[in-house]
Amino acid sequence: MTVIEKINNANRPLFTFELLPPLKGHSIERTYSAIDRLIEFAPAYINFTSHRNETLFRERPDGLIEKRIVRLRPGTIALAAAVKYKYNIPVVPHILCGGFSKEETENVLIEMRFLGINDVLALSGDPQKGIRTFVPEKNGHTHTFELVEQIVNMNKGKYLEDNLENADPTNFCIGVAGYPEKHFEAANRQVDMENLKRKIDTGASYVVTQMFFDNNRFCRFRDECKKMGITVPIIPGIKPISALNDIKLLPQTFHIDLPNDLFTAVKKCKTDSEAREIGIEWATMQSQELMKLGVPGIHYYTLGRSDNIARIVKASF
Repeated sequence: MTVIEKINNANRPLFTFELLPPLKGHSIERTYSAIDRLIEFAPAYINFTSHRNETLFRERPDGLIEKRIVRLRPGTIALAAAVKYKYNIPVVPHILCGGFSKEETENVLIEMRFLGINDVLALSGDPQKGIRTFVPEKNGHTHTFELVEQIVNMNKGKYLEDNLENADPTNFCIGVAGYPEKHFEAANRQVDMENLKRKIDTGASYVVTQMFFDNNRFCRFRDECKKMGITVPIIPGIKPISALNDIKLLPQTFHIDLPNDLFTAVKKCKTDSEAREIGIEWATMQSQELMKLGVPGIHYYTLGRSDNIARIVKASF
């Protein structure tokens, strides 16, 4: 059953969460440990992030600077497949525009199909470090709607090679991201909403939002979607504060605002543990309120930590 089928058949809001692949050289056991803490709450599916190559500069023994291209978190598809069959649960790998050509994207999607993975979250991906704006890969996609279009074409049996005979259609359910506080590259909110509408019109089935800490922002976003004619399910994304430095890093990294009450409460904390407790309380409040608003589900950004998510879900679902 695909994500949209689960949403449409659910009689209560779905609980879902996102995990990162382990850093290169680390085992899958930490991922299993994070899932084990949450599996009792019957997650409807699990998302797995994908990561482009990064450019690193390191000083050599002779004093010269060496440029290296590395991928710090490989293995998204293999990890998703391992989790799917270990836990008998749907998985949703992220597929990115950034860092991947159309051919690489097609090959990854073929691998997913062979593994029985029929859900995907299509994203533009972050710009390369040190570059302020998104730069597409050679023969890659510039915009997410183009990536959605490629996946939709495969669902119709249309691949990049026109001369394939009797090509089988795929059956991918496509999710996309939405931004209650505007994507940082969009000129304004209207442009951002038009970009989202184009992704939906191209063939996406549902929206998962970027993290936000003020539910009023989500309600405004949901109303704007309705005015734009976007009628697909919209799933709010929640990320609990987990450390003192989050009040600095999260706004800088994800271009979001923190409510002053939350900022002040965390700023008064003296330890990460105290800040973590504030984060759990705030995310629980958000979750309970969102449930009352009738959302189709709540998606949690874990960053690999799940003990706090377990407490929030237990108090909210």
